[in-house]
Amino acid sequence: MPNPKTVNYEGLFLLGQATPFGDAISGIRHILERYNATIIAMRKWDERRLAYEIKKQKRGIYILCYFSVDTKHMGEIERGFNLSEQVMRYLITRADHMTLDEMQAADAHKELEAEAKLRATQPLAVMAVTEPPTVPTDDDSEDM
Repeated sequence: MPNPKTVNYEGLFLLGQATPFGDAISGIRHILERYNATIIAMRKWDERRLAYEIKKQKRGIYILCYFSVDTKHMGEIERGFNLSEQVMRYLITRADHMTLDEMQAADAHKELEAEAKLRATQPLAVMAVTEPPTVPTDDDSEDM
C-alpha cells in the first residue's frame, strides 16, 4: 500500500542552451532520487526563445517531469533546484489532475537519452555556427 503522504507532482524545468544537456538531465534525476522520489515520466517539452534573457541566455529547453515523493521532502527538493547551476528556473505543482496512466504515457526517457548523446557529440559544430567569423581589420594589414 502506498504511503498516504506520497503525492504525484509535475515539474517543468528550464535549462539554458549553454548547459550540457546530458548533465542537466542527470542533475534533475539526481536531485529527485536523492530524496527518494520515484520518476514516473520525463521528456523534453519544448525548446524556444525566452521572453527575456535569463543568465545571458536567449533560448531555453523545457523538461517536463512527473514524479511521486513523500510531501515532507518537497522543501528539500525545491532547495536543491534553487541551488542547481544547471536549472535556470523550475515550477513544481501537484499533479492531481492526471492519472498514473496519463503520466506514464508522457514518458520519453529514451528520446532524452538519445538527444543527450547527440548533443554531447556535436558541441563543436554548435559552437562553430554560433561564433561569428573573424574579419581582418585595417590594423592587421599594417603588421604585414
